[in-house]
Amino acid sequence: MQTTIKIAIQKSGRLSDVSKSLLKECGIKIKNGKNQLIAPAVNYPANILYLRDDDIPQYVADGVADVGILGQNVVDETQAKILVAKKLGFSRCRLSLAIPKSENYTGLSFFQNKRIATSYPKILEKYLQKNGIQAELHKISGSVEIAPNIGLADGVCDIVSSGSTLFSNGLKEVEKVMDSEAVLVTNPNLNPKKQTIVDQLLFRIESVQTAQEFRYILLNAPNDKVQKITSILPGMKSPTIVPLVEEGWSSLHSVIRETDFWEIIDQLKTAGAEGILVMPVEKMIL
Repeated sequence: MQTTIKIAIQKSGRLSDVSKSLLKECGIKIKNGKNQLIAPAVNYPANILYLRDDDIPQYVADGVADVGILGQNVVDETQAKILVAKKLGFSRCRLSLAIPKSENYTGLSFFQNKRIATSYPKILEKYLQKNGIQAELHKISGSVEIAPNIGLADGVCDIVSSGSTLFSNGLKEVEKVMDSEAVLVTNPNLNPKKQTIVDQLLFRIESVQTAQEFRYILLNAPNDKVQKITSILPGMKSPTIVPLVEEGWSSLHSVIRETDFWEIIDQLKTAGAEGILVMPVEKMIL
């Protein structure tokens, strides 16, 4: 019987679509059906479990799922016995303290003996203790931002991306408690066969992530300019040079980092490069 792993992802919410997109980019096709809570992968030894994000850590810790994709904030809040195998680099956000816009904020001491509404009491309690602040915490599941407006709390601690939700509820962000992003977690007691499958998945994710940092570049140049242009192109090792039909010209192929793109393009044009074509890289194996 073939060994398979169970991958838990968020059923709905901000991580659901990007998690499915990541698996798709890793070449994993999921046989989805309407309202399915478990779906098999067509071409990979895995089943996908669709769960509430708050439930994923415990499912992985208990071995019901072998792998999970969720936010670092959820991992830290649940304190489940799981391993963070890889940071995934998407769904970046922060857990922050916020207060009504009308309040004069003078520092973290503002929260001394105040009431704070949050969905992350464990993270917040640890943060406040570290900074010598005592406060009354009210745990709320969802719609945390409304708490000050209805008199339940003096401030809130919640996930912030753009800050628009806070602003629309009359709040302002005043302190960052922690940064968060999507992470891949695993059960710490996987058997060797399952660990091999998970390692293969991590390899595919690494290839996808690496490719996102680079662009594939093709250009034409007169042969007397090739040496100068070659010195500009970083490449994986060195650019590929292919003679063109037109005598005295060559085509150069290379890979450049996205962060260096515009600076290098300007240098290439100055050095005599023509017909520059830049394309995304889908996968990259280093």
